Amino acid sequence: MYKRILAAVDGSRGARLALDEALKIAKASGAEIVALFVVEHAPQLADVGAVYVPEQGADAAQVDAATSALDEARELLREQGIAGVARAIDAYGDGVAQVIARTAEECEADLIVMGTQGRHGVRRMLLGSVAESLLRTAHMPVLLVRHDPRTEGEARRAL
Repeated sequence: MYKRILAAVDGSRGARLALDEALKIAKASGAEIVALFVVEHAPQLADVGAVYVPEQGADAAQVDAATSALDEARELLREQGIAGVARAIDAYGDGVAQVIARTAEECEADLIVMGTQGRHGVRRMLLGSVAESLLRTAHMPVLLVRHDPRTEGEARRAL
């Protein structure tokens, strides 16, 4: 069925739920997992008259988030005995969805799994949707695992 699954991780609860689903699918199908963290950089303003603009690396928060998310993914792969790798890729100005789709093609993934916040209305219009962009650009199946913090809070109160 699936030989290689790309799971997008970013340290969020939604990404963790998506990774959990990817692990279940991998275990059932004997697939390996590529856990991917896309490192974004904040846009930089530069003096157009400057001859040289030094490249700015990822900020400390991005590095910490990537390290934490990838360590967690490696640990889950090890615990469950599933083959795979966890890696970070620098976006270098590309969109996150574009980087995920390109990486999935490069590693010959059969499936992409990622979490989504499920934003609606104005929030979605203003913030955009990586998941929606990925659905439009990916050339393989995409499984979106929705995480809604409002519903999770209600579920905790019901317990």
